Amino acid sequence: MSGTAQRQLRIVIVGAGLSGIMAAIKLQQLGYQDVVIYEKAARLGGTWRDNSYPGVACDIPSHFYSYSFAPNPDWSRQYSPGAEILAYVERVAAAHGADRTIRFSEEVTRCTFSDGRWRLVTSRERHDVADVLIVATGVTHHLNIPELAGLSSFAGASFHSARWNHEVPLDGRRVGVVGTGSSAVQIVSALADRVARLSLFQRTAQWIMPQDNAVFSAEDKQIFRSDPAVMKKMRAGIARRFIERFSDAVVDRGSKQLQVIEDSCRDNLETQVKDPVLRERLRPNYRVACKRLVVSPDFYQAIQKPSARLVTDAIERIEPEGVRTRAGELHELDVLVLATGFRTDRFMRPMQVVGPGALALDELWARRPSAYLTVAVPGFPNLFMLNGPNGPVGNFPLIEVAELQMNYIVQLIDLLRDGVCAAVSPSERASEAFESARVEAAQNTVWTTGCASWYLDDRGVPATWPWTIAQFYAALAKPDLSAYELV
Repeated sequence: MSGTAQRQLRIVIVGAGLSGIMAAIKLQQLGYQDVVIYEKAARLGGTWRDNSYPGVACDIPSHFYSYSFAPNPDWSRQYSPGAEILAYVERVAAAHGADRTIRFSEEVTRCTFSDGRWRLVTSRERHDVADVLIVATGVTHHLNIPELAGLSSFAGASFHSARWNHEVPLDGRRVGVVGTGSSAVQIVSALADRVARLSLFQRTAQWIMPQDNAVFSAEDKQIFRSDPAVMKKMRAGIARRFIERFSDAVVDRGSKQLQVIEDSCRDNLETQVKDPVLRERLRPNYRVACKRLVVSPDFYQAIQKPSARLVTDAIERIEPEGVRTRAGELHELDVLVLATGFRTDRFMRPMQVVGPGALALDELWARRPSAYLTVAVPGFPNLFMLNGPNGPVGNFPLIEVAELQMNYIVQLIDLLRDGVCAAVSPSERASEAFESARVEAAQNTVWTTGCASWYLDDRGVPATWPWTIAQFYAALAKPDLSAYELV
């Protein structure tokens, strides 16, 4: 194509979370200037905008949970609080001009591929077009509201942990938390000393990995600022340890490192929980990391405080005064928090996506979502996903995953810009082969060892990347064009 004028592409990104912001920055750095982000909320930040509950923090070390191109010397702790991560993303977006590409409070409701372009309709009835559509809607934005009888009858304040109502007073009140995942654990730790009574309604016990959340001193931060190589080396070291000690362990159910993790969690329970009865109620009956591993420096201490109560009897119904459990006991509450997670199989839906020949994504994903190498779907040309189906959601930082995916996607977009083709999408053959290999490999992971988790699809197959992270890096280093249909 030497000497041929490059095609000017209009690229639309859906979602202004960490992945969407990164995508806009990467594209602009590579010379793609006609880029716009549609964001349904009034502020960028994705999960760190939505989750502002007391105690919210990241369970990935800060220097690893950050953009590779924007190291931050000013992280306050090894594991940063949510507000600090949100402020970091906002600074990076502003510094690179990505914030100026965002159309806030405007949700993309429908995308139709016609005459070689994506035709978009938004919640404001705007009609737009895109040569390339990048969906960065994330995994944790559709709330999972449990079907609890009488929930609407509760007389106090009730809300999901990702829609925290900060106008509701908590100090000295009776607070109930439903759920035992990472959000619930962080909320319990943050509120145990503030409330009159805290009732944690546990359906399934969680393994708790101990955490040392060291504070970075002013001297540490000065070293990071004056010598960026120190931060780069630190990030590389964290990544290496994370991969060796966790990421590669969970995809091999027989790995020695997985046993090390289990021993650490079991020792944490045995040494930190003094009451033998409470200890057994907190003891899971499945292997460590079968469900998403929870890390906390102080949950076991918090749940043993006089104000805290662990409720393991199943919830029968919600009443105006509180929660009644199956044994008949009424737990009177002023505030009810649903820390019940998200519908992680929704991805870009309910946005309607219709490809050539009126092929609807809802129909293709009627049983379950799937994607070739986590980034593209057969039959939907010039559409790419960041943190889409079957990625390493259970064993690697999603910010790093998105960067790897974006570097891969850009190579496909370059084909369009350079006139190699007008449309690109994975072939059915390649997609089916990938899915077949993925399902087979998933049987060797810890996620199939006997627990109910949000990783599992309708077949009981983990909807995740089942191989090592090194294999993820290799697979997304460069597109194999024989797996694609170039039109």
